[in-house]
Amino acid sequence: MTPTLYQIEFAESAAKEFRALPNQVKQRVSQSIDALAQNPRPDGVRKLQAATDRYRVRVSQYRVVYEINDRARLVRIIRIRHRRDVYR
Repeated sequence: MTPTLYQIEFAESAAKEFRALPNQVKQRVSQSIDALAQNPRPDGVRKLQAATDRYRVRVSQYRVVYEINDRARLVRIIRIRHRRDVYR
C-alpha cells in the first residue's frame, strides 16, 4: 500500500522568498520541501510555540516555516528565510 501524500502549497510571499534564494540553497530547500509531501513531521522538525499548527524545519542556515492541515492533506509553506530573519 502506498502512503497518501500531502499536497504542497506556497503562500505568495514564500514563493517569492524561494525564488530569491541562491541556487545552491534553493536546491537543498526544494529537496526538503518535497520530502514534506511524504512526511510532514520528519525528524528534527520543531513545532512553533506561538502558533497552534505551524512547524519549522532547518535546511542549513535557512528555515522553512509551514502549516499542516491533516484533514485536507495539505502542507502550506509560509516562510523561507535565513535563520537570523525568519522569526521577525
